[in-house]
Amino acid sequence: MPDLSDLAARMRAADLGHQRWAAAHEQVLSWADGPGLRSVLRSHLLGMAPANAAALIARSRETTTHFAWCLRDRTAEPFSFWLHEYKPQQDWRAGYADSVHNHRYHFCTVILSGGYRHERFRATVDEHTGLITGAELTSRADCLPGESGVLTAEQFHRIPTALDTTMTFLVKSRPVRAWSLSYDPATGIGHRHTPVESRLAELTSLL
Repeated sequence: MPDLSDLAARMRAADLGHQRWAAAHEQVLSWADGPGLRSVLRSHLLGMAPANAAALIARSRETTTHFAWCLRDRTAEPFSFWLHEYKPQQDWRAGYADSVHNHRYHFCTVILSGGYRHERFRATVDEHTGLITGAELTSRADCLPGESGVLTAEQFHRIPTALDTTMTFLVKSRPVRAWSLSYDPATGIGHRHTPVESRLAELTSLL
């Protein structure tokens, strides 16, 4: 059975530059099918030593809509592997995933279970504020287990709904932008999201 190290080796050998991030998607799809991928991830989690399990927990985080489990993140590699475990819809808080948003990184994803509605948008960004001031829906699809896709950092999307028990596997690039943007179509309000790890110098200057 293949393991995550096999996929990492494929990723290191592929050209994963900005114009070729779709190559990451190709590598994932050629490495394992949906049921095979679930088996690999299950074996990976069951086979972890306690110290490795503790490190995984420390790298992972909770968001307003899902738990983001970081399965592999090595400094020398230009990618990381993640498992997203979506919360039941009733437990979602209004926030990032269900707003129109982009990401600081490129990524490809495969749905392992459940499913969600995926919408893509064309966003208007104000040249003075750098914030989104409008968003036009360009596509909508109800995605099911086994389906996959690619999103680059300049593209905008949202997941307004997800089925209970939805889980996805993601391969993310390293950040290619300093921040990401989100926009709430209901209120017309846009936000910039800056990661805490990039704010240390600013924090120091505020003291």
